[in-house]
Amino acid sequence: MSPQINRRSFLNKSAAATAAATVLPSTVFGKEGATAPGEKIRVGIIGVNGMGIANLNNVAKHPDTIITGICDVSKARRDAQLKRFPEAKGYGDFRKMLTDDSCDAVIIATPPHWHCIMAVEAAKAGKDIYLQKPMTLHLGESLAVKNAVKKHKIICQVGTQIHAGQNYRRVVEKVQAGCIGEVSVAKAFNVMNQGPKGIGKGNYKDTPPEGVDWEMWCGPGPESKFNSTLFANSYNHCSWFEYTGGWTPGMAPHLVDLPVWALDLGYPTQVQCTGGRYIIDDDGDAPDTQEMLFAYPKKTLHWTMSCINSFAYDLGRGKPARRSGIYFFGDKATLFTNYSKHEIVPEGKFFDASIEPTEEIPSCPGHEAEWVNCIKSRKQPSCNPDYHCKVDIPLVLGNLSMVLGRSIQFDPEKLAIVGDEEAAKKAIPEYRAPWKFPAEYL
Repeated sequence: MSPQINRRSFLNKSAAATAAATVLPSTVFGKEGATAPGEKIRVGIIGVNGMGIANLNNVAKHPDTIITGICDVSKARRDAQLKRFPEAKGYGDFRKMLTDDSCDAVIIATPPHWHCIMAVEAAKAGKDIYLQKPMTLHLGESLAVKNAVKKHKIICQVGTQIHAGQNYRRVVEKVQAGCIGEVSVAKAFNVMNQGPKGIGKGNYKDTPPEGVDWEMWCGPGPESKFNSTLFANSYNHCSWFEYTGGWTPGMAPHLVDLPVWALDLGYPTQVQCTGGRYIIDDDGDAPDTQEMLFAYPKKTLHWTMSCINSFAYDLGRGKPARRSGIYFFGDKATLFTNYSKHEIVPEGKFFDASIEPTEEIPSCPGHEAEWVNCIKSRKQPSCNPDYHCKVDIPLVLGNLSMVLGRSIQFDPEKLAIVGDEEAAKKAIPEYRAPWKFPAEYL
């Protein structure tokens, strides 16, 4: 059947198809029009642990979806979800699921070093994508995902689910209405205190447990002996730099998203980062301290990450805990916020209390629900790669700046590093064989 056939036109001409609409895949109707009434979107997932399960549960609750594929390198994790979704097929290799016609859309919730390859391959296969953050770990990967989504006209939502909350909407409205005046600096942070021993030491083994495909887990990342702590969950993943980029890509997308949104920042012109592994001594190698600066026209964005001190200014102190927040410094007031609350601190006589914006930004039905609705309408969701690259690219450039030990100049129009051949070369990763970086999407 021609992919150009309009969905509703096809249904109107075929009584049999209408009768079977609840099980027909969206790929049958092509990707140009909206999904037909009653049509179920068949969703598969790659990576069923932690946030992957949360994403899966939220998608499964949507009345217009059916779960048809469960993929994970762990047989135990895979089988546990297959018991919950008996209509689904199980896969140990994501490529088999992407070539299966019983899947229309995929959730990608693997460790981040896999995100680029999986997202590009899913786009090539015509699958709509819910891609967990961090979107990517390198500038080249960010551009490849962005371009693949655009070229293949698929729907993609990047999993910064805090974007869907009411508090962020109210902050955006107040900042953009001028409640705190002209903002020159914003600061975002995520802090905790893991202690000098971090997540532990001495957990490497020569062989993985039965039923775990460790070679596939490592994939395009560096080869490594099995480590039970690394394998356990995404919290632990953030202690390994090559697989995740550390805690900055792990948490900053949620926090940097708000100033990018509220201040309409675009892309930075200069990025600088200092940091490293200063105190923690465990099996990992990711930095325990980072300070990043991002320069924009007439604005500066500052990012702090710490695994060795959890003081969070107005947003928490005392007993060690994971804390995060954002400060907006305006000429009339300061606004500070976290995921669920915000407060304005006036600058005396400069503050105008009469400025109170109305609630105009529409509520979100939920980040995953928005994605499903957009699959049906064929309109990109709020956190699509075109938008999210403005969050992701500064962070991956920040990590590159730390590795190189110098600032990076960036051209927002060309989306390219300028004046530094070494940095430009390192911005495109080299994958471990046989995996290859999808350079054709640059």
